Amino acid sequence: MSSKKGRQGDDSEDKGEQVDAVEREAAKRRLLAQAEAERVPVEDMTRAVPDRRWRREQR
Repeated sequence: MSSKKGRQGDDSEDKGEQVDAVEREAAKRRLLAQAEAERVPVEDMTRAVPDRRWRREQR
């Protein structure tokens, strides 16, 4: 009987590990989706914008 009880404990541990794996995967997908939503295209970051105030000071 004790071996059967141990086996049931192993089954619940396996289910717990499966649930943890599913939750980790869901969290990873949420983080990737959030990162993609907040992503700034490289073109927007590297585009030079003239600073007209600097040019006025040079005159």
